[in-house]
Amino acid sequence: MLTTAEAADYLRLGERKLYELVAKNSIPCSKVTGKWLFPRNELDRWVLSGLARPDGMIAPEPPPIVGGSQDDLLEWSLRQAGSGLASLTEGTAGGVARLLRGEIAAAAIHFHGDAADPNVEAARAMPRLHDAVLIGFTRREQGLLLPPGNPRSLNSLTDVLESGAKIAMRQVGAGAQMLLDVLVARAGASQRRLNRLEPPCLTGPELAAAIRTGRADCGIATRAAARAASLEFVSLAWENFDLLMRQRTYFQPSIQALIRLMAQDSFAQRAAELTGYDTGPAGQVRFFH
Repeated sequence: MLTTAEAADYLRLGERKLYELVAKNSIPCSKVTGKWLFPRNELDRWVLSGLARPDGMIAPEPPPIVGGSQDDLLEWSLRQAGSGLASLTEGTAGGVARLLRGEIAAAAIHFHGDAADPNVEAARAMPRLHDAVLIGFTRREQGLLLPPGNPRSLNSLTDVLESGAKIAMRQVGAGAQMLLDVLVARAGASQRRLNRLEPPCLTGPELAAAIRTGRADCGIATRAAARAASLEFVSLAWENFDLLMRQRTYFQPSIQALIRLMAQDSFAQRAAELTGYDTGPAGQVRFFH
């Protein structure tokens, strides 16, 4: 604990300026028997909270959050492992952006494109992620979610395009939206042919709810999302669903707790219950710089 004079000297401020900050409740301090005291570690945090970070500079330790894509098995695993990791789901690209800014510990990703392994290629192509590690979580089945009974007989993306069925979309940067873009291009069709539900759905469960309530005729999400909402499912693709992080984060106890869970029978059993998962890649280091 520093006295007023010591804190002013430590911060290179005048005592008058320090008292102004105290009066405005703008600086961490405590009044004990009529005297102001300043905890040194809190002063350090206060100074760092206003630190301007140039591009490429990241915080020493990111907060214990897994961002990126939403996944029921991942959310169960974070809780079951007792990892202390929270989740922040906003799509693959959004998670990567937060990882690069040092705002999350890991990003759950499922890129799609023409590369043989889109997740690995994406990690390799990130110049600001020179110390990347890509950990396999699972492979997931993606496909068309449809109302019970499939009343419009939609059995392929071609059926969706030709029928004018209303399709629930995901936001730009979401892995499911990347998959839809790839499939439309491979079909030689224009995005303008899609009868879109607006605004986009931010997660797979939200997309499933749009179909379940009749606001959309179909949409792309995982088999697990379809099962959870009691919807029909037409498989379109299997994808790698991985965790992207920096090398030093891989050794954090929270991440190691999650990886240990992936090797347990309970992980494979839960994946089988949710359906649409292949846990073969779980815990494998699929790429590192």
